[in-house]
Amino acid sequence: MEHLEHIQRVKLGTQGFEVSKLGFGCMGLSGSYNEPLPEEDGISIIKYAFSKGITFFDTADVYGANANEVLVGKALKQLPREKIQIATKFGILKTESRVEIKGSPEYVRSCCEASLKRLGVDYIDLYYQHRVDQSTPIEDTVGELKKLVEEGKVKYIGLSEASPDTIRRAHAVHPITAVQLEWSLWTRDVEEEIIPLCRELNIGIVPYSPLGRGFFGGKGILENVSAFSNLKTHPRFQAENLEKNKNIYERIESLAKKHQATPAQLALAWVLQQGENVVPIPGTTKIKNLDQNLGALAVKLSEEDLREISEAVPISDVAGVRYLTGADQYSYKFANTPPKDSKV
Repeated sequence: MEHLEHIQRVKLGTQGFEVSKLGFGCMGLSGSYNEPLPEEDGISIIKYAFSKGITFFDTADVYGANANEVLVGKALKQLPREKIQIATKFGILKTESRVEIKGSPEYVRSCCEASLKRLGVDYIDLYYQHRVDQSTPIEDTVGELKKLVEEGKVKYIGLSEASPDTIRRAHAVHPITAVQLEWSLWTRDVEEEIIPLCRELNIGIVPYSPLGRGFFGGKGILENVSAFSNLKTHPRFQAENLEKNKNIYERIESLAKKHQATPAQLALAWVLQQGENVVPIPGTTKIKNLDQNLGALAVKLSEEDLREISEAVPISDVAGVRYLTGADQYSYKFANTPPKDSKV
């Protein structure tokens, strides 16, 4: 398969972890915003993304109840492993009745072993704690991750939706290579504390939902939200809020024309150009959307353009909170952990 080297390579963190400037979020391939794709279609999208120069693929054990890692593993069998960076995550345990967040050392290790098996690999390039366990000192969780690095099972460590205190304390135990967070034109609260902290500590930034869960690609505006989508319960996509949010889409649409880009490309270019070490991971189930996302890499924005685009989406104009109903407790704002007992 042809591997086109036309996507810029960037380093996340200070440990030498190099990835494509645009990543690919695999979650949607196993359902979330749509029906799960047939396996062969999911594999072919991953292979297509690789042929276009994307080498950084993001999954998690909880996506599709393990099915997503299995899918990514099957795609990997058809690609050169050494040229690909796989990110996966542990920490969200879904049972029929509830969601539990776990970060105990034993749990970390058992999840890692299980992910290695499902992915069919000897090591995970970037291993994230998916959500922070508020009952386990972060030093215990990262201490175990550090052992997995020493054993060669994990190359680099990441955190997702972590609070400033948790990031600092984790980083003191072992360098954190990347923090994954929701960052897009209509979700910018991370700019207050988290982004400056990542810059201070030289931690890479991996924005998920950089297109506002598809909103800037026209989800809910140009196309209906799928009956299978968890966006059915998302506050920003509820009828009254969506009606208000249409104004935001229209503003971005008119700015996009000026840059000869689509609204999705402009919104993604805005995230891509927030810094060298910012690597968004938009996901899609459609080749045409993937091509459109790749086109965002060619949209060049000046400081003035970036400011104009930001100002077109005042956060006070965004109707609805960023969380799926009932999920706000899993935000970085609540992601502190107990202090590590100094006697231990």
